[in-house]
Amino acid sequence: MSTGKKISAEEFDRRFDDGKDVSAFIDWSTAHRPGLEIKRVNVDMPSAMIERLDKQAKRRGVTRQALIKMWLADRLDTAA
Repeated sequence: MSTGKKISAEEFDRRFDDGKDVSAFIDWSTAHRPGLEIKRVNVDMPSAMIERLDKQAKRRGVTRQALIKMWLADRLDTAA
């Protein structure tokens, strides 16, 4: 949570680059990731495929959704 302290962007960058904690200068209540709009997609698939996905996700210690996102991102990165 921000303490209300204000510093210049240059000072913020310098402190961050020096490895100092700059969290006191961030208003987390209004923070967001610019350019990241989440859209939902539904995909129907056979139960057997979901079971295989769950087995792979468990092996990697991630959720089914995280596994699907990782695999799709890898595929999209390698696609022409």
